[in-house]
Amino acid sequence: MFRALTPVVKNLLILTIGIHVIAAFFMPQLTNFFALYAIESRFFMPFQFVTYMFMHADFWHLFSNMFGLFIFGPLLEQFLGPKKILILWMVCGVGSGVLYSGYNAVKMNSLNQKIERFSEDPNPDTFSSFVSENRHLFNTGIYDFIDKYSRNPDDAELRNQAQRYMLRIQERQLNIPMVGASGALFGVLIAFGMLFPNTQLFLLFPPMPVKAKYLVLFYGLYTVYHIFVSNPADNVAHFAHLAGLAIGAVLVTMWKRDRRNFY
Repeated sequence: MFRALTPVVKNLLILTIGIHVIAAFFMPQLTNFFALYAIESRFFMPFQFVTYMFMHADFWHLFSNMFGLFIFGPLLEQFLGPKKILILWMVCGVGSGVLYSGYNAVKMNSLNQKIERFSEDPNPDTFSSFVSENRHLFNTGIYDFIDKYSRNPDDAELRNQAQRYMLRIQERQLNIPMVGASGALFGVLIAFGMLFPNTQLFLLFPPMPVKAKYLVLFYGLYTVYHIFVSNPADNVAHFAHLAGLAIGAVLVTMWKRDRRNFY
């Protein structure tokens, strides 16, 4: 089986798994250093647009991404060549990180505006609405505070405490890092679906055959659905997945228009 591994795919697997092992067992500080933080965060560094791809939250996160690369990568490398598969992986990974950072900046700007509005006109209703939108970030004790604040809206200490709660959430949201090669993998997935649309793949769950183009369509729709539903407790960066799909589709479309570039 391992003879089927092509050089670039093999090296990406070795590098990514090796970095995960080092970070998990020998240098755990690497995860926070290499993870991608929001541009406004004090922990952000430009090189994180590259390094975050090689960090993973846990074994299963690593396994799912590397298994996808193992399944779809070799055939793509044989067809596109080693240079293009590496370009595909890196451009989709870095590009999805950049686009996600922009998406995250828009969300942070919305959060900042709500905090600013509260600062200009502090009142229990505005604070209660803020908590409702971010309830996954508060413990249940916050509702006792809301009740107390609602009964004493002119209490300066309660207003200050409410603002401190909001600033704490702002800081927390600003410093949630993103890790993983999912954006790069989704680029590989869309490339496979576009280049080998009718290839039959056998799913494990449910156990049934499906054409590659339908599998890609399912993942695309699933990702878009989760972006619009926007479950606040969901810690998966679905927009980065969608960005990887979009960038991969653009690259393959460009390459297909000029067949002379295939090597």
